[in-house]
Amino acid sequence: MGYVYHGRYLEYFETVRTEFIRKAGVTYKSLEDIGIMMPVMEAKLTFIKPVLYDELVKVEMFIYEMPSVRLNTHYEIVGTDGTPRVKGEVTLCFMKQDTRRPCRPPAIFIQGIQSYIQNG
Repeated sequence: MGYVYHGRYLEYFETVRTEFIRKAGVTYKSLEDIGIMMPVMEAKLTFIKPVLYDELVKVEMFIYEMPSVRLNTHYEIVGTDGTPRVKGEVTLCFMKQDTRRPCRPPAIFIQGIQSYIQNG
């Protein structure tokens, strides 16, 4: 069809989210090492205009509130011409690996995000 497959957008979101967390001084691996998982609870995509194969885009992530048990992330994919292409939301849950029960994010995660936001 000449367009990016719709499932790829969630991969783009995950890549941006992973890098955001890394820039905040935490990694998914370090969370797993202390027994915290972050499964996706909900994902929503709004398709505005297709992205063509081999087209350059910018993917931005926004967090509007500090996470409690859930981390709500918002995304926008924009073409090089500034045209919005896709908007999305992904909600993740902090979960203890051993019990599979929801939990609050570790302090290092909150501190890292706060520091990144203030200094980023």
